[in-house]
Amino acid sequence: MLAGCTSDSGSETTSEGDGGGGETTAGGATETAAGGSDATINIGQALNPVRFDPITQLSNPDALVANRVFSQLYTYGEGTDVVPNLATSMPTIERDNTRYIVEIVDNAMFHNGDPVTAEDVAYSFRAPIEEETPLLGIFSVIDSVEAIDETTVQFDLSNPYAMFQHVLTHQVVPEAVREEDKEAFSTQRPIGSGPFKFVEWEESNYVTLERWDDYWGDELPDVAGVEFTPITESTTRVTNLRTGDVDVIETIPPRLWETVEGTEDTSISEVESVGYFYVAFNCNEGPTADKRVREAIDYSFSMDDAVDRYIDPAGLRQYGPLPGPMVEEWDMPLEEWMEIPNDKDVEQATALFEEAGVPADWDAKIIVPPDDNRENIGLSIANGIKEAGYEAHVERLDWGAMLSRAYTGNASDYNIYVLGWVRYPDPDDFIYNLFHEDSEGVNQGVYYKNDEVMEQIQGARESTDRDERQQLYQSAISTLLAEKVHLPAFNYKNSYGVKSTVSDFQVHPVSPQNPRLLTGYNNVSVDR
Repeated sequence: MLAGCTSDSGSETTSEGDGGGGETTAGGATETAAGGSDATINIGQALNPVRFDPITQLSNPDALVANRVFSQLYTYGEGTDVVPNLATSMPTIERDNTRYIVEIVDNAMFHNGDPVTAEDVAYSFRAPIEEETPLLGIFSVIDSVEAIDETTVQFDLSNPYAMFQHVLTHQVVPEAVREEDKEAFSTQRPIGSGPFKFVEWEESNYVTLERWDDYWGDELPDVAGVEFTPITESTTRVTNLRTGDVDVIETIPPRLWETVEGTEDTSISEVESVGYFYVAFNCNEGPTADKRVREAIDYSFSMDDAVDRYIDPAGLRQYGPLPGPMVEEWDMPLEEWMEIPNDKDVEQATALFEEAGVPADWDAKIIVPPDDNRENIGLSIANGIKEAGYEAHVERLDWGAMLSRAYTGNASDYNIYVLGWVRYPDPDDFIYNLFHEDSEGVNQGVYYKNDEVMEQIQGARESTDRDERQQLYQSAISTLLAEKVHLPAFNYKNSYGVKSTVSDFQVHPVSPQNPRLLTGYNNVSVDR
């Protein structure tokens, strides 16, 4: 997923679909011969999906659709524990944690009727490396991957990689179909082996999926289909939920939280996400390359006040570069981290700016994505810098421009950017991608130089000793926070507004796993 693709503004469209006929059940829906109802669930998305090929890396709105279409080698249980999906069991690990052998089920089929083979699995992990897609960074540890036989795949790694079990949650695609026409596979006919198959996509209007009645899993979905409608303007999204035009909406914005809570026959399903939203400094060029300037900016405004005003109750204040559940799971020193942010002190900010020799005509350039909440964080910073006697401007960019400019390291492009990271529930995914020098220009634009910190991050990535990893991450993070490379801001809750006609809807902390319509512990239905 791309870093922080979660938004709160845009335009609206809704559309409904339906299922086939059958026998009426006591609940009022009809039951098909396959055993599910004929009801289609209508879901209002917060952002537009743009492609559905997992090989090229999916943004969060892409994954909300694609993860219903594609099966994964492994997936997540109710929490962040990795469990088999196409795999028959957890991998066999050999050669000092550098060889993983995975057996897959022998009855899985793609939607076109072709069997899912070990070669398809190997291709799904090999292609991002050979094609140098944005997934290359986390897949590059794979030295080789090959099918040993029709149902066995072997991964050989260049070095131990503690997070590799999470990498194995990657989606599996049919090699022959994708190779025939990669562009069509991404936008017109993505074919997977999941419980729903792709029907139609009209960009910016809707994506339609239908239940695959030949699904190889133990159970069929209870809904006949899914209609995803991008409703990027938050007020419109909430209005459509209240009127019943959609059954579920993604992302309840802070200012409308109470409205949804107070809506009849509607509830909010929420859980803290595996995510991190932050303010990042250009440590490569310009005044923010000086720690005193970063310290001054932290003194110039109150992040606590900004989060209280713009994020609560849809999110939580965050004090380090790891999500709250991960901080607890890894026993990180949260109370110490909470002492690091400065209380607002404009005089101290001004003194530090002057001490660092910042020119009186400096105009701080702050860039933000098309998201009201992150824009408001940026504006809070700009106002603080202005209070301290300097100019500052916030530039709101579309996602393409944002991601092309935020990682250049050029002061002409930015001094500060506000982004987020949402992906795997392991510290490596956050710390390596957001701070390590090998991620410069790819997933981060801080360009922070500290050999000891880089060695700690790399050491934690390659160690399989959890206690050692914990100590290395704790030390690296404490330095990064003290150096003000980032100002941690907040974490969203994964929140969905759900009509009472929808049953068994559960929200997962790993954002792209949502909406979980069919798992080993739930099967969503709609009563119409």
